[in-house]
Amino acid sequence: MQRRRTRWNSARDSCLSNPTNLTSGRLLARNTIINLAGEVAPSLVALLAIPLVIRVLGVDRYGVLTLSIMVVGYFGLFDFGLGRAATKFIAAAAASSDQQEIPGLFWTSLFMMLAFGTAGGVVVAVLAPWLVHGALKIPVALQPESLHALYLLAFSMPFVISSGGLNGTLSAFQRFDLINEIRVPSAIFSYVGPLLVLPFSHSLGWLVAVVVLGRVAGWIVTFWLCLRLVPGLGREIHPGRATIRPMLSFGGWLTVSAVVSPIMAYFDRFLIGAMLSMAAVTYYAVPFQVATKLWIIPNAVSAVTFSAFSGAFSSDPDHAALLLESATKYIVLTLFAPVLFIITLAPEALRLWLGPSFADHSASALRWLTFAVFINSTAHPAYGLIQAADRPDLLAKLHLAEAPFYVAMLWWMMVRYGIAGVAITWTVRVVVTTLIVFLMAWRLLPMAAPGIARIATLTSAALLIFAVGTIPMDLPEQCLLLGIAPLLFAMLGWLVLGPRERASVRGVVRGVRLLLAQAH
Repeated sequence: MQRRRTRWNSARDSCLSNPTNLTSGRLLARNTIINLAGEVAPSLVALLAIPLVIRVLGVDRYGVLTLSIMVVGYFGLFDFGLGRAATKFIAAAAASSDQQEIPGLFWTSLFMMLAFGTAGGVVVAVLAPWLVHGALKIPVALQPESLHALYLLAFSMPFVISSGGLNGTLSAFQRFDLINEIRVPSAIFSYVGPLLVLPFSHSLGWLVAVVVLGRVAGWIVTFWLCLRLVPGLGREIHPGRATIRPMLSFGGWLTVSAVVSPIMAYFDRFLIGAMLSMAAVTYYAVPFQVATKLWIIPNAVSAVTFSAFSGAFSSDPDHAALLLESATKYIVLTLFAPVLFIITLAPEALRLWLGPSFADHSASALRWLTFAVFINSTAHPAYGLIQAADRPDLLAKLHLAEAPFYVAMLWWMMVRYGIAGVAITWTVRVVVTTLIVFLMAWRLLPMAAPGIARIATLTSAALLIFAVGTIPMDLPEQCLLLGIAPLLFAMLGWLVLGPRERASVRGVVRGVRLLLAQAH
């Protein structure tokens, strides 16, 4: 315990005394790996736990549980982007010479998010009877316990929403190790907790109560970690009034994007169901889910780089440009092999997994959507850079401007080409958006232009190889492509990496070897 406390204080003092430690390549690489592990571990537990819960609860009761959590998840918009705003402003303060602003920023974001979360909880509680007895068409026998479940979820909203601000504080100091030490057990408990209750009760109220208890416990621990991480938080418990307006402005534009982006992401399936058939929805939804699983990698990277951009954009723009280039190149290199595998073997994999009908209907859509996800993934660090530059309004305006054109093209392409036309439309939108986002990043950070050019070169090489993967081939030819192309692309990637980037890669490899050795 004493050794752990010593390491804690040493890491904290190092970051506070030398802000450049918060943006070092080795730290960012380490935190990216931690985030990836934090995403994968709960997913593996979910694969085992969910079938057991469904088997015991039944399809109807589990469906009600899922819908209830989805309703509360939608009202998570009451966050109003303040979690990411906390990361941006606290990281910027930590990187500056005036770190006395941090307590005010912390308490401002926390008090506002608690207030908004309470308002959201009240709205959910007021709407709960209407949702249970009418909107969600819940079976009569399940309505009483469903109402109790929604009330409990409404109670949890202040904790769920304000936890974004607490995690934002930890991520501002690049303490993703602490975030995942809480997030992973909490996520696992949300799946395992109901299993512990099932031997005693099948009531949705008790199942949700256990999940809520886990969330509240996670909030308390995270709050305690924030108090320990940042000196002065426990002594200066007051919001900074001057920061309320900037944080609300920043978070407000993020909320606009958070509202518009899901509409464009999910509207296609509603339109397919209305104009084609429910079978077509399935033939499109499955490849969409497969392709978007690749986002786990850029999401893990962008969560780390956003706080680094927030600290470096003003204080060290040259370093911010280097971070943008390095993070994007790592994403391209990491995603190349799985994307090539999916694009090359889409028909065969779908035929083996889901049968000939899925292969015939979904292979083309899977290829287009995988291509689109790859392009979109390259823009994730640039999104974070633009937000860190205090210009989230640019992204929100972009989403608002492209929405009507996307919907019009979606309808036109669907009528003519079915779900393949939907996938092509989604790809076109993603490509145009990515180009504009990189243009914005270049305008905000002109010294990033050479790095963006190198990113474009590497990405173009990947796209040419992906195009080769779509050419009809025999299985031996496909295997040859999948064996040689990743090696050649890795060699190309190594050539375009700079000395620091190569050193970071070597450090990651050594770290992975050490972890494997310790596991054995």
